Amino acid sequence: MAGSLHQQLRAAILDGRLAAGAALPSSRTLSIELKVARNTVVTAYDLLVAEGYVMPRRGAKAVVADVRGRAMRKPDAPLPVEDARLAPFWRTPFMPSMATRELPERSFRLGVGDHRHFPHALWRRLTAQTLQAFSKQPFRYAPSEGLPPLRAAIAQHVAFARAVACTADDVIVTSGAQQAFDLLARLLVTPGKTRVAVENPGYPSLRAAFAAVGAELVPMRVDDEGLCVECLGDNDVDIVMVTPSHQSPTGAALSLRRRMALLDYARSRNAVIIEDDYDGEFRFGGRPLDALQTLDRDGIVFYVGTFSKSLFPALRKGFIVAPPWARAPLAQVKQCVDSHSDAITQSVLAAFIRDGHMARHVRKMRGIYAERRAALFAGLEAMDRWLDPIPSEAGMHTAARLRDPGGADRFFRLMREHAPGAQSIAEYAMAPLAEPAVVFGYGVIDADEISARLASLKRALESVAR
Repeated sequence: MAGSLHQQLRAAILDGRLAAGAALPSSRTLSIELKVARNTVVTAYDLLVAEGYVMPRRGAKAVVADVRGRAMRKPDAPLPVEDARLAPFWRTPFMPSMATRELPERSFRLGVGDHRHFPHALWRRLTAQTLQAFSKQPFRYAPSEGLPPLRAAIAQHVAFARAVACTADDVIVTSGAQQAFDLLARLLVTPGKTRVAVENPGYPSLRAAFAAVGAELVPMRVDDEGLCVECLGDNDVDIVMVTPSHQSPTGAALSLRRRMALLDYARSRNAVIIEDDYDGEFRFGGRPLDALQTLDRDGIVFYVGTFSKSLFPALRKGFIVAPPWARAPLAQVKQCVDSHSDAITQSVLAAFIRDGHMARHVRKMRGIYAERRAALFAGLEAMDRWLDPIPSEAGMHTAARLRDPGGADRFFRLMREHAPGAQSIAEYAMAPLAEPAVVFGYGVIDADEISARLASLKRALESVAR
């Protein structure tokens, strides 16, 4: 009993509930209140005195000592920006932490697919089969670059779905696309020297991976044809990062003309291209444009893919298709930062792809997303007084420019109320944008609710316009 009381009192002192200088009740008073023996309280007090948490006073009540130096800093306490123990880059965070937004389950949030249509029972069965096989094998560490069956399955998948020419040896399995960007940044960037062209607006986490290793970021304008390759001009960059299939976040596709121009630019300057095939599998128009990696004849394109959108984000599986000259060095980088891969999930994913389940799932979801996309465009068309949709033929989101930039603040206020999850494109920008725009995701919201939400937003806009 004395030990329990001692621990409770010590915890109250450390977290500030008993402040420094506060007088403790007498042992007699506390024993009566707690209905314990007085000796129990005396023993607990004596322990606190011995440890320095309490200061005894002759002829008076004992008081709480000042032990703030002993108390551990709370995990959420902000670190000093100028703390010399931190590397300079992290003293001013490149990506300020964003407060988690509370959104309804069915909303316009970006980057997440619909769990209701995933073949959970099939995935469980494949997982059970994998675990059964795993139980019969000796424990071992899986290779850092990924399990051979998964690397082969990914090579087969991207060849079929995106006409990417590669073999299993060209594939490095990563923990999502974000680790892929981190590995490539470590491989390709010389701190303080390497210049990297990035889309503006663009994917913040991609920029962060390269900024963190000391690259100089050069923002490049994006229009209805994707990255403005002409704007590269004489910028003399070493790396160009681009989302050509479905630009993040505008949704524009890089035109064939610009794809060829970008390859010419990189070839003439001995630069490399990092192709993030964002949402490339969900295409709703005609024949998809060839991936840059497919058009590349000079080994200058690193192709990055992920299963977070086509399957589910908790899977944490992505990959890099590397040109031959970079395969071995990239494998070394992967081994340094992530010396072994997870065998079980990779085995399940390999079977899911190999047995045709991946292709069937993507085909089914493409039909579901096409219906939602049509509802979204219909709703945007009805709101053409306020919004001008940006052409898009792929992905799980669509963007639109505001026709009245002066009314942007009012529009975004009403958008947050009537179209939860939709975002301003400015949230993706690293430099000021010429035109305000909004992006709507349709991965987790049904077509009828898309129509209802946009109709509600339209009524709200009409109301304030009167």
